[in-house]
Amino acid sequence: SYAGSNALAKQIEAGAPADLFISADQAWMDYAEKAGSLKPDTRVDLLRNALVLIASEPKEGGSDPEVALAPDLGSTLTRILNGGKLAMATIDAVPAGKYGKAALEKLGAWDAVKGQVAQAENVRAALLLVARGEAPLGIVYATDAAAEPGVHVVATFPSDSHPPIVYPAALIKDSRNPDAATLLAYLRGPAARASFERQGFRVVGKPGASR
Repeated sequence: SYAGSNALAKQIEAGAPADLFISADQAWMDYAEKAGSLKPDTRVDLLRNALVLIASEPKEGGSDPEVALAPDLGSTLTRILNGGKLAMATIDAVPAGKYGKAALEKLGAWDAVKGQVAQAENVRAALLLVARGEAPLGIVYATDAAAEPGVHVVATFPSDSHPPIVYPAALIKDSRNPDAATLLAYLRGPAARASFERQGFRVVGKPGASR
């Protein structure tokens, strides 16, 4: 089941059938853990990602916007948006939106663009707004940008401009599926690592590993 981490955590809390939860941030995994939804001692950090600023592919004869993550980022974004919208996932609930707001605040650009933010229910919805040309710019994960040919990356946010983007995973307390633990182990193994890395993720090493 695919949705924003906030929606999934609340569905699990409400009793929706699930065996394994992978969250796009630690906060919603913390929420699930405090709600008693997780099987004890099964929570692990699985993946890392990066946050990027994207633009739609320029029309024929057009040019890419130039974006430098400099002190005048706010005015740069305002100029490029030119009255259009900055697509982001919901800034107070969805991890990608929270990361994006934090990055813009850290870089001093949030106050300049907050009135032009178009909030989408999840990061893929924000991605589509840019891919369809309905928003000139958007903030998404690097892996989302890589999966959508209708957009391209114009800047990558510094890792220290937002909380670490870590995807934790855990088994659900009420799961009775014996394959759930096997699947989680597979996701942390070498075969899954190769697949994740092809999509642009970084795999978090197991405890004691060098990576």
